[in-house]
Amino acid sequence: MDYQINQNYKYYFCEKPQIMIDTHTHIYLPEFDDDRETMIMRAKDAGVTKLFLPNIDSSSIAPMMNICKKNPEFCYAMIGLHPSSVKENYLNEMDIIKTWLTKEKFCAIGEIGIDLYRDKTFFTQQKVAFVNQIELAIQYKLPIIIHARNAFDEIFKILDCFKELPNGIFHCFSGNTQQAKKAIDMGFLLGIGGVVTFTNSGLQQVLQDIGITHLVLETDAPFLAPVPFRGKRNEPAYLKNIVNKIAESLEIPTQEVIEKTTKNAEKIFILSAN
Repeated sequence: MDYQINQNYKYYFCEKPQIMIDTHTHIYLPEFDDDRETMIMRAKDAGVTKLFLPNIDSSSIAPMMNICKKNPEFCYAMIGLHPSSVKENYLNEMDIIKTWLTKEKFCAIGEIGIDLYRDKTFFTQQKVAFVNQIELAIQYKLPIIIHARNAFDEIFKILDCFKELPNGIFHCFSGNTQQAKKAIDMGFLLGIGGVVTFTNSGLQQVLQDIGITHLVLETDAPFLAPVPFRGKRNEPAYLKNIVNKIAESLEIPTQEVIEKTTKNAEKIFILSAN
């Protein structure tokens, strides 16, 4: 096996073929309508072997399902109501999710959670929707994919109310070391995406504090593209940039990052991905 040493960062780039899993990508969104098939080919060429697609609300279910059916054993669908889509009609949205769960197979309940970044108008409804969807995950024996933005304390408070929790992922983890350890202690993995490449994100220090053991990879495409694509449309092929940054931060081979995050992703989605 051939290794190449980067003298600046003192870690290794492994030339072994990469086999990566993007645990969180919205490739069904209109941003990919003009080149979706070629974008998928770029992802495969980069070594990405599976894409896990989180739902947003009832409007995104049909395009998500269509892509998964066109790309079986590569694209896997989740079902859930994104906290930013929790509005006056959230109970109707929840009924739609429950109906879909009775007629299709999904790999997770997600993405769900609480988002207090811009608007707290529906905070109470977000909490109710979050609890209800955790209960659905327990009922269907599925993992949960948690969206936490400016809401770690609120989310932990809800999770602490459950005697037993499903496993899952804190998507696009952006918290501090204490919050990371709390999530890990509760049985969750941390989704690491393009934010880790941002200079002032603070995630590099968090990774150094917690290590590689509880991480999975994600892009959140088309959002949050990693450096050097920051500000542009993100896509799953850029997963390798995230891998390289994690390896640099932890001073370990990129292949170790790939192998451990891939095993974590396969384990978390095992109930419906196999």
